[in-house]
Amino acid sequence: MLISAQNITKKFSDNVVFENVSFTIEDGCRYGLIGVNGAGKSTLLTVLLGESESDSGEVYRKADLNVGVLKQNSGLDRDSTIICEMQQAFDDVLAAEDRMREIEDEMSRLTENDRAEYKRLAAAYSAKQAYIDSRDGYNTDVKIKTVLTGMGFADKPYDTPIKLLSGGEKTRLAIARLLLEEPELLVLDEPTNHLDFKTLNWLEEYLMSYKGAIFVISHDRYFLDKTVDNIFEISRHRLSSYKGNYSAYLVQKQERYERSIKEYKAQQEEIAALQTYIDKNMARASTSASAKSRLKILENMEVLEDPEFSERKIRLRFEKTKDPYKDVLTVKDLTVTVGTERKDLCSHIDLDIKRGEKIAFIGDNGIGKSSFFKTILDMIPHYVGSFEWGKNTTISYYEQENLNLDPKRQAIDELWDRFPHIPEAQIRKMLGSVLLTKEEVFRPVEVLSGGERARLALCIIMLEKSNVLLLDEPTNHLDLNSKEVLEAALNDFGGTVIFISHDRYLLNKVPDKIVEITRDGAVVYDGNYEYYKERSQQQAKAAEPPKETKKKTDGGYRSREMRRADAMRKQQIKQIEDEISYLEQTCKTLEEELSCEEVYSSFELTREKSLELESANKRLEECFEEWEKLSEE
Repeated sequence: MLISAQNITKKFSDNVVFENVSFTIEDGCRYGLIGVNGAGKSTLLTVLLGESESDSGEVYRKADLNVGVLKQNSGLDRDSTIICEMQQAFDDVLAAEDRMREIEDEMSRLTENDRAEYKRLAAAYSAKQAYIDSRDGYNTDVKIKTVLTGMGFADKPYDTPIKLLSGGEKTRLAIARLLLEEPELLVLDEPTNHLDFKTLNWLEEYLMSYKGAIFVISHDRYFLDKTVDNIFEISRHRLSSYKGNYSAYLVQKQERYERSIKEYKAQQEEIAALQTYIDKNMARASTSASAKSRLKILENMEVLEDPEFSERKIRLRFEKTKDPYKDVLTVKDLTVTVGTERKDLCSHIDLDIKRGEKIAFIGDNGIGKSSFFKTILDMIPHYVGSFEWGKNTTISYYEQENLNLDPKRQAIDELWDRFPHIPEAQIRKMLGSVLLTKEEVFRPVEVLSGGERARLALCIIMLEKSNVLLLDEPTNHLDLNSKEVLEAALNDFGGTVIFISHDRYLLNKVPDKIVEITRDGAVVYDGNYEYYKERSQQQAKAAEPPKETKKKTDGGYRSREMRRADAMRKQQIKQIEDEISYLEQTCKTLEEELSCEEVYSSFELTREKSLELESANKRLEECFEEWEKLSEE
């Protein structure tokens, strides 16, 4: 057990954040914490980590628990460099190595009369050696390079100052450092922000083999599917736990919901029956006692909450008033251009989209996906290539930041001004379907949350009843429940869906084609994200240049002397590699011997072994230098 929470409650004044929450974080397990925005996820995390106190209940933590937390501000030293930050993850290892060298020096200066001191130093030496082995401390350089490459820093100079990195790069570097520190409990708060698909895939693979426990707060359903085996959900001040990943959670939650509906209806029937009996029999002398007994049962009954009320979700249903022709959109050799300087983002775009297709667009940030949408909507001009919408095509456009909403206009007026023929009652009903009710409908758009604005924009699209939905990052500001509802609505829609998204879960569930936008065109993949991922990996592997093989014929060399020199160099490298292997084993053996009582109890043996170890380490360094020189020739 790493952390155990027992009946903890947290309030701010009279506002209950969560109450009577209990759960346990076990070593080696992986947990995902989910909930709508404002449910109390971050507050719960601060209580677990001891950064704030609960109002009641207890939190138990393992003594000397090593916790690594991904901080929203990265927590990096802006005056440091990439490599220095990464090396700091191994400060403990470097300190242990330095202490071992100090101990070796101290032991070499002792006399035969210092047997007790020899014993103490040998034990300390053995402890430091064991610690370094536990941290795999002799492979720090390899670890740093592996993690930095995986987190997208392969082409970044390691001496780059932190202050010159972008916000996204700082986030990635902070994650890299945490991974190198290898804490017992790794806590990640929205770790997938600012990560591209390649980096996400690498991080997921890395975390799947992580030895410690993982605690993740995330809205990334695909990431939760790949990395966790337990889900904690905060809802209505309570915490529910589910075994398995996010997809397993959805199945279990639906089962619990259906079961709670049955239990609620059964109780309501029981309550109605009891009340009917009480009403009919309370006034009768012969049945008054029986009625009072039933009244007592009714008064003491713990009434179940209506699951349908507690599970308030948005309701989305996209409809179309007419069908377009078969050909919805044809794009030929289109170049996407932005700005007055006519900067080309991507070119040679060729597409042929048919009626009823569901197409997802992906690509690197800044490649021009959003600009492509604005181009085919004639919102920005194009100078090369062409596009044509099919006949009877009607389009609804979802702008990712909802900039097409008037910030000064009230939410209800955003709908009413667009659809003046619709009665107010129906307008209010539509707003209610996206959880905008009561005074919320009279608030200006600019004071609505990102999620509220997103739901308002989706409400407008429902009322437009277009046959083509053009959606730019539609899940960005939605909570998990709303994402699930949107996904189902898009799948049920009988028209054409064309959307941009980084939501890999959505990319798996909705599209029948993936279009990857590159600088030089568009690559179309039939199928969902998993199929795209598999195919793109295969193509990347096939595109790798074949490894060069040297011919054994004389034509591969300029002269006999060159051939002789090359053969000699190879022989020298082989000899040095053999010596390195021998010396590494020798050093390990000597270090183990120094920790044995038979050795450290003897002054002469200790001195002998220490000098041998010092000599072996020195020769090992020389061998590595020789090997590097020969390998570079």
